[in-house]
Order: sequence, then C-alpha cells, then structure tokens
Amino acid sequence: MKQIKLIIKVLLLIVVIESNLFGNVLPDWATDAVWYQIFPERFNNGDHANDPTLASTVGTWPWQHSETWNVSPWTSDWYTFQQWEVENGKDFRYQFQLRRYGGDLQGIIEKLDYLQELGVNAIYLNPVFDSPSSHKYGAATYHHIDRHFGPDPEGDTNIIQSESPNDPSTWKWTSADKLFLQLVEEVHRREMHIIIDGVFNHAGLTFWAFQDVIENREKSSYYHWYSIDGNGMEDHSHLNDYRDLPSQFNPDGYPPLRYKGYVEDLPAFRQNEDGPVKPVREHFKEIVRRWMDPNNDGDTSDGIDGWRLDVAERIQMSFWDEFCGWVKVINPNAYITGEVWWEDWWNNKQFNASPWLKDGRFDAVMNYRFGDAMFKYFIDRKNQITPFELDILLQQVRDEYPPNTAYVLQNCLGSHDMERLASAVVNPDRLIDHANNTWWNKEFDIRKPNSKQQQIQKTIILFQFSYLGAPYIYYGDEVGMWGADDPDCRKPMVWSEFSYENETAHPCDYLACIETRPEDRVMVDKDLWKYYHDLIDLRHKHPSLRRGNYKTVYTNSEGLFVFQRQQDNEIIICAFNGSNIQQTIPNIVFEGKFENWSMIFGDDFNKQLQAKSGKLFKKKL
Repeated sequence: MKQIKLIIKVLLLIVVIESNLFGNVLPDWATDAVWYQIFPERFNNGDHANDPTLASTVGTWPWQHSETWNVSPWTSDWYTFQQWEVENGKDFRYQFQLRRYGGDLQGIIEKLDYLQELGVNAIYLNPVFDSPSSHKYGAATYHHIDRHFGPDPEGDTNIIQSESPNDPSTWKWTSADKLFLQLVEEVHRREMHIIIDGVFNHAGLTFWAFQDVIENREKSSYYHWYSIDGNGMEDHSHLNDYRDLPSQFNPDGYPPLRYKGYVEDLPAFRQNEDGPVKPVREHFKEIVRRWMDPNNDGDTSDGIDGWRLDVAERIQMSFWDEFCGWVKVINPNAYITGEVWWEDWWNNKQFNASPWLKDGRFDAVMNYRFGDAMFKYFIDRKNQITPFELDILLQQVRDEYPPNTAYVLQNCLGSHDMERLASAVVNPDRLIDHANNTWWNKEFDIRKPNSKQQQIQKTIILFQFSYLGAPYIYYGDEVGMWGADDPDCRKPMVWSEFSYENETAHPCDYLACIETRPEDRVMVDKDLWKYYHDLIDLRHKHPSLRRGNYKTVYTNSEGLFVFQRQQDNEIIICAFNGSNIQQTIPNIVFEGKFENWSMIFGDDFNKQLQAKSGKLFKKKL
C-alpha cells in the first residue's frame, strides 16, 4: 500500500512540474462553476447550543468589552441597538464588531439543499479556523475549525489545550473539525465543490505562537516568526508600520511589545525572500495537507477542493510558487484563487494580477475588475463610461491574463469587503471598496433599492451570467439583501422561514448627523430569487455561456453593447443597453436576419432594449 501511495505522489508531482513548465492546468470543474460565498457567522444558526459567549470574543477588537452581552437576535433591525449595546454607551462601529449572531457549520449543512435548488455548484467559505473574531481573519489556530462552529465548544477547548500546536503528531480531531469534514462530504455528495479562505499573511493576537511571544519575548521559540521592533531581523514583507500590543494583553512589568501587522489584532508573519520564514512555511504545509487530505492516504475526496488566498499581494511571490506546488501535488484538480485588488488604493491605480496567474501559480483571482467595469457602465451617472470604454476594460483583463484563465475567474459584484450590489446601485459614482461604509461616508444611502434600481441590478446580473468567467454570488444577494461596506454587508442571512423586523433605524440615530431613511421591509424577494435561479439554470443548459469563445460584435455611442458567445454550433447574442433611453439592436448583429434567432432570456421577442436592460438570443439551427 505504501508503494502504491508513493507511485501516486510521484505521478502527481510530474503533473505539477509539467504544469509549471507549460502553464497552469486549470481544474475543469471551475469552468462550469457558479460560486456562492458564505460568511459563516452570518449565514445560518443551525445549533443554538454552541452559540458564542462573551468570553469567546476576548482577543480581538474592540478591547473594552461590556459587562453585559448577548448573542444578537437574528431577525432584529440591523441598526437598532440591543439593551446591552445601549448600556455600554459605545458607537455603532464598536457594537457591530462585538456582535455575534451564532451562524455555524450545522447551519450551512442544513442549507445545502437550498443552494443546490438555487443551482450553485461551488462554495467559498470565509475563514473557518478557530478565532475569537466574527470574521475569523485572525486565527488562533489553523489546524482546528472554530470551536463555536461545532457542536461541543467546551470539549473542543480541552482537546486543543492537550496538544502541542507546533507538533502535528499531537494534533487531534475536535467535534468542530469532524463536523467540517461532514460538511465537505455533504457538499461532494451533491456533486458540488468547496474551497476555504487561507489567511497566511497574518494570524490573530490569540494565535498560539504569538501568545508564546507575548509571554516569553526573546526567549520564545517563535520570536523570529514575527517582526518585533528591535529584534534586528530583516523583513521582506510589504508592511512598514509597527503596531503596539493593546495594553490589556501586555503582561505586567513587561515593556510594550511592538510588531508589524495590518492592525493591532492581526500581527503579520515575518518574511524573507521566500515569503514567511521557514518554520512558518513548514507549519503552513502541514495545514494544507490536513484540510486537503485529512486521512493522509492520497484520497482527496474527503478534503477541500482548493483555497481562496487572502491579501495575496502582501506575500512574496516565491512563497506562492511553493504553496501552489503543495496544493497541486495533493490534488492536481484543486482550484486556487487569490485576493488581488489595486496596487495603489487611494490613487486608484489599477493592479494587474497577471504575475499571480502564470508559471503554475494561481488558477484565478477574485475578479474585482469585472465588478468595477459593471459599476462604471450600468450604475455610474457622473462617471459613466461608454460602451467602447467598457470593451477596453474587459479586453484588458482578457489580454493581460494567461489564455483560458478568463473562464475560471471569479466575477465578483459583491463580497464581505465591499458594499452589496443592491446598495451599489443606490449609490452611484463610487469606487469599489473606497469609503463605502457608514462611518467613513455619512452620505451613503443605506435604504433598500427601488424598482428601477433593482432593474439595474438584474441587468448587471444578466451580464455576469453571460460573460466569460464564473458567476459569483455573495450570500443573500439572491434574496434582495442590501448593505454598505463592512460591517453592513455582513448582516444575517434573510430566510423565508423567519419574520424580520423592518429596518427603520439609521446610524445617525447614534451620531451627530441628521440623515433619515424610509422604513424598509426585510424579507425574501421571491422574484429576485427566481431571476437568479433562472439565470443559473440557463448557464447550466447552454455550454456556450460557460465554455464558448467571446467576441464583441457591436457598440455605439448611445450605450449599446453587444457580444457573442459560441461553442460549436451554439451561438448566443448577448445585447445590453447601459443608457437611460430605449435602444434598437441593429440587424447587423443578427447577420441581417433577425427572424433566424430565438430569444432565450428577456422580455418581448423584439430588437428593442429598454433603458438599463439586456436580452439574450440564440441562433436557430
């Protein structure tokens, strides 16, 4: 048996080496993917017995916790303070970071049938590793799933404390770990795929190695895992600023600890020219194996199908070469996608992700550039781009990235790091992820979109499901959820079995401003859900929309943008009107004979496009 496993690993290694020599071998299933992103703490509370406690939030911002605290009601008005929030007297930003709603793994398992009915076949989970934060981007351990995501937090705590965290031979499986593997099994049983967030630039204050540094300082075995001010160690990371350890965590009698990190509660790992220093890389390699091949037997069917890599541009490229080698040796059919935004946020200098997409590195990136183009064409008013400019933006991605990569890019219109699509439509002329939350921008309109704005949202979605690349749905967008940037985009999921309070409160209720809002009803938008469902079904049924080649066939100065998808004999014309006036699709688009085409998505079968709308036509055989 050992010889067979060795032969398999050698063959897999050959595949990886060849992929590095001749370009990425993209996982075929990713071409047909419809992605659904889940923020676990806010998706569904399937087990109230494991709900977080006040003690479980210690170790992440905000530091000064309330004496009274409760899990927040799932169906409450988002901006209305609960009694414990009123009592502590803090502002809404503080409250929302301290809130917990109790979403867990059992809740995700219970909703897999819902996702399957919707048509989703690929799931991306925000971090699930053990962490005191709601978002889990500051891990306490990587080798365990968050104890409050599983059925026995107290028992899992005892298991974790019995291990030596830097010795994989001592690692055990907690109840949360086992439930996560059950989730993976249930996903695979439905012929779906699942990837998880890999956060390898930084961990949390409660990460076991950093805790040892806090306690033992220079005597810690993990002291050089971090860039500590004054340790004289060179750091090749892209972080320049040192952070001060919050006084609450600095032991009495010790000098203040200063370290490099994103923010105070996310200390970054020290890097050399190869990325995170060697002992950190060795630890990460064990983490990759644990979750991709849990039984370490060469059978990856019980492991995750890939990784979404957080802040990928913050880590040396050589590390990603090594990391992707680990992944592809274990499972050549795994999918690796990276978070790559902009090189220079504040000057709006767009970042080219192509270095991460060549020579056997990532298979894809989160394609925020697609969302940016959609916002500029369909939503913006003052800054709206022309169809010709839209064509240029989309073509730049196709030209800059390796061949065929466009088919597996995650075409994002929303995520946990930006305002929801529904709110983006209400707030035109704004850059993605630039001051679109309610404490930076008091003018951001937090209301629900009206019918005309929802029509714009639907048209953008139609474009998303017709264009090259994998459609990407942020949880709740399909039922009409809205919200500004973090934390408003992380509201609890809206489910049909619950009755929700209307949204009436406004952040200005707790700030020195006078903004108002209408009373908005919170409920599942069944019409919008069906729209998503029908688009997903359409994409599954038509190979050209998933795998067909792309060609821009017509643009005009009035706002008309038409492209073609073709796979073998199937030809589909996708026509969009980004203007505020009705447009007529010219006969040249249909090779001069409109009657030779049938409409497969849209309203009346004709060549008229209403303002901010789209139609799809298929050539008759």
